[in-house]
Amino acid sequence: MAGPVAPAGRTRIAPPLLEIRNAQIIYDNAVEAVRDVSLSVPEGSVVALLGSNGAGKSTLLKAVTGTLHLEEGVLTKGSVHFAGEDIGHARTERIVGNGMVLVPEGRRLFANLTVDENLTMGAHLKSTAEMKRLKQMVMELFPRLAERRSQISGYLSGGEQQMVAVGRALMAEPRLLALDEPSLGLAPLIIDSIYQTIGRMRREMNMTIFLVEQNASRAMEIADYVYIMENGRIVLDGPAEKMRTNLDVQEYYLGFSGGDGARKSFRDVKHYKRRKRWLS
Repeated sequence: MAGPVAPAGRTRIAPPLLEIRNAQIIYDNAVEAVRDVSLSVPEGSVVALLGSNGAGKSTLLKAVTGTLHLEEGVLTKGSVHFAGEDIGHARTERIVGNGMVLVPEGRRLFANLTVDENLTMGAHLKSTAEMKRLKQMVMELFPRLAERRSQISGYLSGGEQQMVAVGRALMAEPRLLALDEPSLGLAPLIIDSIYQTIGRMRREMNMTIFLVEQNASRAMEIADYVYIMENGRIVLDGPAEKMRTNLDVQEYYLGFSGGDGARKSFRDVKHYKRRKRWLS
């Protein structure tokens, strides 16, 4: 596996901020969920991990954020390094302290708190001046949150809640932002807004982003490098531009045939798992 290269316009290859090496993850001492997976996220880049439900994406994300043990999962082989430190068996608080922050699937806000209070929870150890500066930054990224600042988070729309979740993570000033299915359950216009903001974070803040998604087309628009995962393994990887033109990816993940460009239904393409084209 060649691994990610530097984002367009950079003259050197950035060192990996996050690196997973030959990881095997087992649940309940019996079920192998991830097998021999390696990937890296260079500093300043956006790296996308794509795959269907059950592919192993969330398990891998739990391994890098220190939450595997909550579901009886164990990294049995390989290693996970962040900023040069082995975090394969580290607890979440240590990983967050080192600068990696997760925006989880389903947002998981403090539903009874206001937008402003949720943002405060993301930076509760910051000084008053830092808190004010960071909240202003979040409000500029998500102008709608400025309008909803005093509203209870549990009553916001799904898209607004996602904005709060991302904003809360940014309050910690992460070195790496991990996003788990940020488009899940959202309307297309809201997905557009979320992805535009992710693009701004990358361009204006030089944010390193590890993006775990099922929405392959949107993820590949913004990513520098893409990994595709199936049945607990990385089956294909490469620069996002190259992956967008890969016929297998077009057919099986973007829903287009290689010949006439007509969109194919799931019924037409679901046979790909039996073809084992990537699992040889």
